[in-house]
Amino acid sequence: MGEEINENILNTGSGPANNTGVEEVSEPADCGVKYYTLEDIRIHNLSNDTWLIIHDKVYDITTFLEEHPGGEEVLLEQAGADATESFEDVGHSTDAREMLEQYYIGELHMDDRQKKKEKVKRIITIK
Repeated sequence: MGEEINENILNTGSGPANNTGVEEVSEPADCGVKYYTLEDIRIHNLSNDTWLIIHDKVYDITTFLEEHPGGEEVLLEQAGADATESFEDVGHSTDAREMLEQYYIGELHMDDRQKKKEKVKRIITIK
């Protein structure tokens, strides 16, 4: 009877169980995350089409421009680019960080994240 219960536990997952009791997954699940390259993002640098990168996340802040307490000009200066440093320098509140999430549209492509890291390494090495 104990073996019967154990067998049922092993095979209750949505996929086939292996002899370790761990469900096998043949490929990663698609989370529906959209990835954008730096080239994709750069073209969204207008007041009627404004995207920013903050901590490798991409935000379409077009509808927020007029609401921004610091004025839309400071956002437009960063439009189509990585605004992480400027965002952190200002010291945004927790509320501002939470508000940002409603404008989230995707992530910076992994290749471009790597390029950013390599660029930072070169700058540090040169100094």
